[in-house]
Amino acid sequence: MQQRNIGSLKVSAIGLGCMNMSSGYGPADDAVSTRLLNEAIDVGYTFFDTAQVYGFGHNEELIGKALATRRQEFVLASKCGLSKDGINGDPDGIIKSCEASLRRLKTDVIDLYYLHRVDPDIDIEESTAALATLVKQGKVREIGLSEVCCDNLQRAHAVHPIAALQSEYSLWSRTPERGILEACDNLGVTMVPFSPLGRAFLTGKACDVSQLPEKDLRCTIARPRFEPEAFAENSRLLIPYAEIAEQNNCTMAQLALAWLLNRQNDVPIPGTKHIEFMKENAGAADVVLDTETVAKLNQLINESTVVGARYEDKRMAEADAERD
Repeated sequence: MQQRNIGSLKVSAIGLGCMNMSSGYGPADDAVSTRLLNEAIDVGYTFFDTAQVYGFGHNEELIGKALATRRQEFVLASKCGLSKDGINGDPDGIIKSCEASLRRLKTDVIDLYYLHRVDPDIDIEESTAALATLVKQGKVREIGLSEVCCDNLQRAHAVHPIAALQSEYSLWSRTPERGILEACDNLGVTMVPFSPLGRAFLTGKACDVSQLPEKDLRCTIARPRFEPEAFAENSRLLIPYAEIAEQNNCTMAQLALAWLLNRQNDVPIPGTKHIEFMKENAGAADVVLDTETVAKLNQLINESTVVGARYEDKRMAEADAERD
């Protein structure tokens, strides 16, 4: 797979989001997940994304165990500042979280360590200084932020270079286009889109909330677009979308990822707990879209043509990224 840069790190153009193997989208099988993680390296993934909050430590433990003998073959990203107790950007808490993550991941260093969410009660400079301390201690190589606005990115970057900014970004979630993409480009920060497949909507395999398990994220915080009426309206977009995928000799999932890869600095991290989907997603790195196709996609699926917000109202009101 082609490579891209995140700060001093060289990673596969498509990373693997690992959350699904522990939480968010129903139960997963650890044995299958172990196979998936190893086969992902075999097919070319070299960038794995996890967090302390995924399965409340389970996901980090899974990766630590499954890839213990292959640590030198991939770039490892994890996150702090969000746990079952909520958001906490306290510097001491960040240091302690890193120590715990290192133990679970069975490693001496985390290649890319993000602040998962901005703590509204603590200045971003304080949280960033704690991440910078971890770099000085050799426990972290590069630092990143997740779901932040332009102001907080710039303030954090003034304390220590930010290598990556993770945010929800896809054809149907365009929040970063309000300013954060330009800010990242100006500062040399790599955009790492999560949920690049629109929580499976853009694969054509998603269902509305009436057919999903109760604890599925699409039935809770990400519910608006998956409500039956909204989902039915949104699904009409997939008819011409599928035709564009066919014209480009790729699957619908690969088309969504190829659209993101068209921005040469971005590294999307589609998440899955299915080996076949992991392999399918990897194929997007070989799909090249012409300018006419990109324009068609932009016109077809965007926040003006999609029904429903990306999160429920309370979550939207709290999202720092939505301040842009």
